[in-house]
Amino acid sequence: MKISGHIIDVRNRRIFDGRVTVEGQYITHIEETDQVTDQYILPGFIDSHVHVESSMLVPSEFARLAVVHGTVGTVSDPHEIGNVMGVEGVEYMIENGKKVNFKFNFGAPSCVPATTFETAGAEITPDEVEYLLKKPEIKYLAEMMNWPGVLYKDETVYQKLNIAKKLGKPIDGHAPGLRGDQAEQYIKAGIYTDHECFTADEARDKLKHGMKIAIREGSAAKNFEALVGLFNEAPEMLMFCSDDKHPDNLVENHIDELVRRALAKGHDLLDVLNAACITPVDHYNLDIGTLRKGDFADFIVIDNLQDFSVKSTFINGEIVAENGITKIPKVSNDIINQFNCDPIEEDSIRVKAEATKVHVIEALDGQLITNCLSLDCMVDNQGNVISDTDNDILKMVVVNRYQNAQPAVAFIKNFQLKEGAIASSVGHDSHNIIAVGVDDTSIVKAINKVIDAKGGISAISTKEEMILPLPVAGIMSADDGYEVAKSYTAIDKLSKDMGSTLNSPFMTLSFMALLVIPKLKLSDKGLFDGEKFQFTTLFP
Repeated sequence: MKISGHIIDVRNRRIFDGRVTVEGQYITHIEETDQVTDQYILPGFIDSHVHVESSMLVPSEFARLAVVHGTVGTVSDPHEIGNVMGVEGVEYMIENGKKVNFKFNFGAPSCVPATTFETAGAEITPDEVEYLLKKPEIKYLAEMMNWPGVLYKDETVYQKLNIAKKLGKPIDGHAPGLRGDQAEQYIKAGIYTDHECFTADEARDKLKHGMKIAIREGSAAKNFEALVGLFNEAPEMLMFCSDDKHPDNLVENHIDELVRRALAKGHDLLDVLNAACITPVDHYNLDIGTLRKGDFADFIVIDNLQDFSVKSTFINGEIVAENGITKIPKVSNDIINQFNCDPIEEDSIRVKAEATKVHVIEALDGQLITNCLSLDCMVDNQGNVISDTDNDILKMVVVNRYQNAQPAVAFIKNFQLKEGAIASSVGHDSHNIIAVGVDDTSIVKAINKVIDAKGGISAISTKEEMILPLPVAGIMSADDGYEVAKSYTAIDKLSKDMGSTLNSPFMTLSFMALLVIPKLKLSDKGLFDGEKFQFTTLFP
């Protein structure tokens, strides 16, 4: 196979007219020619940090959607299924990914469970981390979210770090807001990436100590605008990632969109492509071609340098997407799960008023961090604190899905629901059931729909009830990715018709139990202060 075009040689920072010859899986020749064409050939895009599970698709389906946008590989942390199923879940992701022609590069989850302040479905011990890191498919130790454990020399944390160092595997970071001496100490532990920076100053603080920064733009957390200016300062230290990408968004775009946006802001083409195509390969030592003779034939063809419309995507010399259509066939997918709770009753989520004010989680659109507010609470004639839709203070509930237990209840602002409730078993990191709503009846109905399906996302309005089942570990569907995206679009629309003004209500909801991100979150065990890293009270 021979393909001609304007070849973008990112590594050598040049563009020339040429022809690429592919034999089998490899590029055998790249030669300059006088032939003029109207297309460009360049290395494929890489998502440098993503939880495939957050697409609600199994890896084989994620791949079918991603290749349309020129993505040829991912650096994938199977942390989510690890928290549900342990090592079995990680191995499921590896084996499912092998069913299709796509370059998944999985990590060994470093923090399962993420904290001791929530109930997870599994634990991955240091011995199991070593078992995983010895697998050729496992390229790195996945994000070390337990930054307090790093700073305060937790024995188990350092066992895992030392195993990765011994085996020569990179270590991914997760240190939102860490600055100064603490950031330096965290990096000196051997952790050289972070995707959690939400200001340029924070990123600069980490860059000066040698940490690479993955500019994140996902369905919930959006840091591109805050960080893209770093291309003017340290382009060689940057990568692009989505972290978490819902299926409807993945249908629309992936890393290609970040490339377009960076170029639209006037940043250098080769700097931007280096972040999108090259730096992840070098940092993680990935078996992904970067358009050199002898490389795997992993590349894309685009029609122009303005909108970066992907004409075709090649992986291992095979065309996997063409003109917006995936060529990866649908495969059969197995179902594994762990879901062991019974339906709940309204009595279990009632909260007696103990004061006139209540601590309220303030969700921030496009951010994982939250604020902690102290606001007047609304009390019914039985003395129970209830949702206050006029002031947008809604009840939130987290239910342990691994065993029957008393639900945890808190209150949240910025969901703006005016009726009904939404619920999900995608609740980072432990994936218990999380719900928010305007009344107990709707909240319980939404939760019980998820329980009946043994995983999914649900929405209950005054006129309609919907659920998208997620039977794989309670967080993924095994169905066709495009059909899942349509179903998700419909239920997302219903949640917005119910009043939510959030860009992605279900994605935002999924992070409201993420204890490792400040300030205030809710686990199945109670309200949690993410700055002090301890439980706090519902009433001030």
